[in-house]
Amino acid sequence: MPVREALVTVDTRRPVGRIDDDVYGHFLESAFFGNIEGGVFDEGSPLSVDEPGPLRGVRADVLELCRELGPGPIRWPGGNFTSAYHWEDGIGPRDARPTRLELAWGGLESNRFGTDEFLAWCEAVGAEPYLVHSCRDVDEAVRWVEYTNAARDTTLTALRARNGRAEPWGVRYWGVGNEVYGPWQMGHRSADEYAAAAREHALFMRQVDPSIRLIGVGIPWRQEEWTRPLLARAGAFFDHLSLHLYGASTHLWTGDDYDQVVAQSLYFEREINTYSRLVTAISAEVGLERPPALALDEWNMRHLEPADWPDPEAGDDGGVAPRDLPDTGEPGRVRVNRWSPRTVADLVFSAGVFHAIHRSAGLPSPVSMANPVNLVNANGLVVARPGGALRSAIYHVWHLYRHHLGRTVLASEVDGPARSTAVRLGDNRGPDGRLLTAPMTVPYLDVSATRADDGSVRIAAVNRHRDESVRLRLVLDGSAANTPGHAHVRTLGADAPGPHAVNTLDAPDTVAVRDLGRVEATGGAWDLAPHSVTVLALGDLRGER
Repeated sequence: MPVREALVTVDTRRPVGRIDDDVYGHFLESAFFGNIEGGVFDEGSPLSVDEPGPLRGVRADVLELCRELGPGPIRWPGGNFTSAYHWEDGIGPRDARPTRLELAWGGLESNRFGTDEFLAWCEAVGAEPYLVHSCRDVDEAVRWVEYTNAARDTTLTALRARNGRAEPWGVRYWGVGNEVYGPWQMGHRSADEYAAAAREHALFMRQVDPSIRLIGVGIPWRQEEWTRPLLARAGAFFDHLSLHLYGASTHLWTGDDYDQVVAQSLYFEREINTYSRLVTAISAEVGLERPPALALDEWNMRHLEPADWPDPEAGDDGGVAPRDLPDTGEPGRVRVNRWSPRTVADLVFSAGVFHAIHRSAGLPSPVSMANPVNLVNANGLVVARPGGALRSAIYHVWHLYRHHLGRTVLASEVDGPARSTAVRLGDNRGPDGRLLTAPMTVPYLDVSATRADDGSVRIAAVNRHRDESVRLRLVLDGSAANTPGHAHVRTLGADAPGPHAVNTLDAPDTVAVRDLGRVEATGGAWDLAPHSVTVLALGDLRGER
């Protein structure tokens, strides 16, 4: 069978925009399926830090894997958990902190990992913290900013010093509420109510520290009726509006839905562009000097399963513990399996979402922060179990793109094979419970072209095809003669045993980046393996011409 070929044209002379490092951010939620307790924080584990201080009880192996990522901003304490959280419950001597009923996920919150522990952990892994307040109490929000950021001598800064931190933490990113448009949130409000509350919170939080950057609550549906009053009343205070998007996979009971999973990055790109255009237009209409950027501060691929199956539990190998499953046809109700491991299909999808984020850099309201759900456990990048920790399959996408792509987006086009199909609209369902779809054309090859600060051109290429290679024929600046004869190649997923392969504690590198070194181009082209993500580093082309 002849190899499918795609012509990729890149104009290295025409920058589109700049990728913000914050798009490689992350997310942790307290009391949520091993994010914190049993993940980041595991008191009594022989793998945890035992020295006194705020990092005592922190898993050292998890910390090191997170540090290796070079993470962007990490969002905490949620998520839905945020809506009922009181930050003062989580400071001071651990043994004196209250244990509360946790109202988002139905468990208990010990508060043994609180503000100082999280901020010290972020400092240790080299990440900026992104704190989210419930937007239910202005004074509480203001005092949280004072406790973390104020330098003047106040009762709260003295308390911070007694708790081990004399200098301000200098938290830059603050979320003003989480999904307050939803009745599942404590403090659920209408658009007008949230706009008024958000303005008051933002005004007085900024009086404590004018340098903070604020993220307001955007919405994935009924967008104009929510976003217009918010921007009209409070838009001048916000640097970002949030957007939460989730994909949906059914492979746990259908056995295989690879093609449907990897195509959903097109749905994400459609939603990003639609909301960006709306935010830009409304910002202009209400007289803002500039539109806020977008923060895709919750996103991932949900692994769904029938709700009548036995509840999933964490398996010692990094996946789901063994359980007896009934034969299932089309389920009536489904739920998210929070312990299902990340797959090759997930990493191909994730790379496609990053390409959509990169392309948004040229928009007036780009995605300039993104935080997948989750960093640790609960379908996350890092998997922690009592016996150790591992890099999940998707971990390597963040590491590869964070460390081996440039930040200046270059104009590029792909002319290659594609298929027309019904693409899932993420985890959105109709009245009958079925996942919604829309017809789209899905290219097999998706490319993000960037220039690094050293002048080299980096081509990230996703081959979505399940089982066939695609030949990438590269033309730079209008002439094939400009294409270098070789590239430094790193690839991910190419040698995986299948599109649903995963990593486990016994086989932690089944899915990992392979550094192939210098690879010669054959006639100006490179062959890209099926279900793979590849980065081609082409050198400083400005110096070669």
